Amino acid sequence: MIKATIFPGRYVQGADALNSLGKELKRFGENAFIITDPFVYENIIPSIKDSLLEEVSAEIIEFSEECSDEEIDRLSDKATSKADVLVGIGGGKTLDTAKAVAHNLKIPVAVVPTIASTDAPCSALSVIYTPEGEFKRYLFLPKNPDLVLVDSKVIASAPARFLVSGMGDALATWFEARSCEIGNAKNMTGNPGSMTAYSLARLCYETLLKYGEQAKNACQAQVVTSALEKVIEANTLLSGLGFESGGLAAAHAIHNGLTILQETHEFFHGEKVAFGTLASLFLTEKDPAVID
Repeated sequence: MIKATIFPGRYVQGADALNSLGKELKRFGENAFIITDPFVYENIIPSIKDSLLEEVSAEIIEFSEECSDEEIDRLSDKATSKADVLVGIGGGKTLDTAKAVAHNLKIPVAVVPTIASTDAPCSALSVIYTPEGEFKRYLFLPKNPDLVLVDSKVIASAPARFLVSGMGDALATWFEARSCEIGNAKNMTGNPGSMTAYSLARLCYETLLKYGEQAKNACQAQVVTSALEKVIEANTLLSGLGFESGGLAAAHAIHNGLTILQETHEFFHGEKVAFGTLASLFLTEKDPAVID
């Protein structure tokens, strides 16, 4: 039986990691096209622009807040032909858009999450929505991001609700991967997952249980602690590897259905996935305290 596991090219995490973004991007070339959300454009870009431009030239443009086919086409048209690397800085939809634009342009992509609210950064996948925010389809990409860079200080400065939402998304990782393992179901590569993928999915769950509350408290106090670093990694890397190489099941399917309801649009992705996890436990009569 063939099994497959996929990973991002490089994962960098730590306090002040954004200061090294220019050096990381220079490995791909001299010219960067950067997509950011409005908050990042106004509040983060000014603090890193000098160090960034010491290493590469950069064109920076704002993202319109929905990862839609229309927005991907708009940004693909705006990206200059001389761009060597596409960079997304922001939340999950910004990053998914950047990955899709890079795919259109056939250039490397670096993703820089400013919140740890989903496992989107590491995946070879973009979730496409309608301009109104309803789930439309998955765009499966031929490769994972070439660089994922996470600045823990930036994550700590964001509202704790984002981190908790990320824990909700990450919480589903083990339950879904385990369901796929038991059923010999396929992961995002079209093959069953490996021992490594299932082990990382379980580590993700165990990390959340052990450090989740401490990490939330640290984020509320806007301080970077060891517990926060561990949960950021669980939300971003472990959950990303676990869902993509372990496989998805009921929790995310329920989330996708919920996006059709206008009343759910005010809730974050991870919050809806967490509801899907609880629903899946009910449907399968599983004990959430037993992970085997």
